[in-house]
Amino acid sequence: MKNKSRLFTAALAAALMATTLSWGPVHASEGGLKSLRGAAIQAPETESADPFKTMKDSAPIERDYVQQPPLIPHKVEGYNVTMKYNKCMDCHSWTRYKETGATKVSLTHFKTRDGQELSNISPRRYFCQQCHVPQVDAKPLVANKFKPAEGIR
Repeated sequence: MKNKSRLFTAALAAALMATTLSWGPVHASEGGLKSLRGAAIQAPETESADPFKTMKDSAPIERDYVQQPPLIPHKVEGYNVTMKYNKCMDCHSWTRYKETGATKVSLTHFKTRDGQELSNISPRRYFCQQCHVPQVDAKPLVANKFKPAEGIR
């Protein structure tokens, strides 16, 4: 029984691998992109080497709704955030924000979920890019009719 089970598992793994490999996108040099069902996907008119170029450093980006985490208006590629070091704090900490011209970390980041105030950033708020995201200069993938909240205008 074990041999049949192993043979079935090996055959299933081989079939999945073959299927997975054939599902990958077909590159332009191979006749264009195709969907999983084989339909041709029209390539964009201008293809750039990096379709999601991070925006250049800019002023803070306006928020679209109440309680929206601020968006990151600069590149963060190569930023090191570990349990012992957070590159973001080099500029955004309360001791350095004035000299760097960066936005200081909100007081909300110094509280536990129970409301207890801490002397340093709360562990649940330490990994900045869980909520704060850099922006890219890219065309929207779908139409968007979102309007900012009335209270923000």
